Formats: sequence, structure tokens, C-alpha cells
Amino acid sequence: MRKQRGFSLIELLIVVAIILVIAAIAIPNLMKARIAANQASAVSSLRTMVTSNTNYHTTFAGFAPTLLALGGTSPAVCLNAPPSPTQACLIDAVLANASSPATAKSGYYFTYNPVGAPSPTGTVPDYSVNGDASSPNVTGDLHYWVDQTGVIRSNTTVPASSADNPIN
Repeated sequence: MRKQRGFSLIELLIVVAIILVIAAIAIPNLMKARIAANQASAVSSLRTMVTSNTNYHTTFAGFAPTLLALGGTSPAVCLNAPPSPTQACLIDAVLANASSPATAKSGYYFTYNPVGAPSPTGTVPDYSVNGDASSPNVTGDLHYWVDQTGVIRSNTTVPASSADNPIN
């Protein structure tokens, strides 16, 4: 009897088939987990914006006029200058600049909407923020909205608004 060295072609094909079955089961679950993580990050970012805007309101007697005003253009700006109404340094530069799909943070970008006439110092009486996925159904499948009340609302099909249901 001849001694066999290595694996037969059938054995290798069976191993490849098993790996493909495992991958077919795991990849959709991985994508769902990634979307869920991005959505959790978006909600956390909105909560950070609400908290930071509350601090901003306490310091400057009004809410920030822009998302960039809550943060700064770069970390170096916040290290070398005191907080001001145009660069309060209350959120990090990545979140402050996440205002388009190209600069999204964890798959979401944020549209900051000042509400009301600006005061002489540049602050505004109210605001709202929309959080949308940079690639719908790939990086996230929910749209978020929040205002100064801190109640985060979501919608599955269109950008969220004050009329949508709060998240749980």
C-alpha cells in the first residue's frame, strides 16, 4: 500500500465549501452589527451635542450658531486659544467637522440648524440637529433628529423631525 502525502482534491473542496457556508452565515450578521454600532455612535454624538450646547448656553447666554462653533477647526486651536463663541472647544474636531457625507463620523453626518435670529454675540435662541447615514442602508438605516430639549427622534425612511417618535 502506497503512503499518501498531502490532501486529495475532494478533501480540499469540502474544506473550501465549509468555509464558504460559514462566511455566508457570518457576513450579513457582521454588516448588521456594524450598522448597529454606527447608529449607537450617532445617538451618542447627538447626546454629546446636546450636553455641549447646554454648557455653551450657560457660558455664552445662547446656543451655538453652528456645529463648528461647538468645537474647533482642529485640536491645536483648542490648545492655543481660550474658548470663544465661534470656537468653544466643547466637542472634538472630528465631530465638529462631521457635516457632510465625506466627513462623516462613524458613518453618520450631522446637519446643524440654528433656529431664531442671532443675538449680537452670535448665539441663537434654539437649534436642531439632523443625523443621517453617509451611505443609507450601508453605514446606517435610521435618520435622527434632536433639539435643545434633548429628545432624540428617529425615522426609517426620510430625515427625522420633531413630529417623529422618540427613540427608546
